[in-house]
Amino acid sequence: MQDNKRTPRKPSIRISQSDHARLSALANTVAARDPQAADELLAELERARIVADAWLSADIVRMGSTVTFKPDTGEQKTVTLVFPGDADISEGKVSILTPIGSALIGLSAGQSIMWSARDGRRHALSVLAVSQPAPERDAADRRAPEPSMIVAGV
Repeated sequence: MQDNKRTPRKPSIRISQSDHARLSALANTVAARDPQAADELLAELERARIVADAWLSADIVRMGSTVTFKPDTGEQKTVTLVFPGDADISEGKVSILTPIGSALIGLSAGQSIMWSARDGRRHALSVLAVSQPAPERDAADRRAPEPSMIVAGV
């Protein structure tokens, strides 16, 4: 008897050129010691549409994004997607090399995805909101005083 259950098709995702390059390098670097995590991340990178950094809209999950999502296992959660060295679950910082981190990259608010936990169980999540960190000012901006701090004639 043939199993008629079909795996839902994964949603389309977009990833910036810079994230794609950094994440590809990361996956290739960790492939020998964590092949499953590397394979999951590479699979997401392969199916992603790569766009110029400036063309990626603010509602798309990228590295450093804070994401609010509703898992099929309970209440909504808010996490920030980070590189492995910055991961700290107690602070809500989830590594891109975790199954849920790989599942989140490239999604936008309103999209849902099925993903597999490390124990093999399948889960679903729906992205409710995405926010981006404030842009960092470059070194020249940090040295210059704020316009409001400049007083004429002093």
